[in-house]
Amino acid sequence: MERITKLASQKAVVIFSKSSCGMSHAIKRLFYEQGVGPAIYELDEDTRGKEIEWALMRLGCNPCVPAVFVGGKFVGSANTVMTLHLNGSLKKMLRDAGALWL
Repeated sequence: MERITKLASQKAVVIFSKSSCGMSHAIKRLFYEQGVGPAIYELDEDTRGKEIEWALMRLGCNPCVPAVFVGGKFVGSANTVMTLHLNGSLKKMLRDAGALWL
């Protein structure tokens, strides 16, 4: 859990992902299209990936990827992020976290 907290606070937007996950790809693309350059941690390429997956599940992220953090705070997985994007509140969160300037 400490490792997640540390990694999640290193950049305005952090995504825990798996390189083979379609939803992870879609969420990463969404952020890139918003002009955000998130820190991305591919759990299937990390030696401690399984440990991080379990910690994300304990946080309430099920499925455990993609797991999105904005401003060091856990936002949620794909469904939550897409809902925030569609209702317009994701942009405000990104601006407040310093990930977007406009």
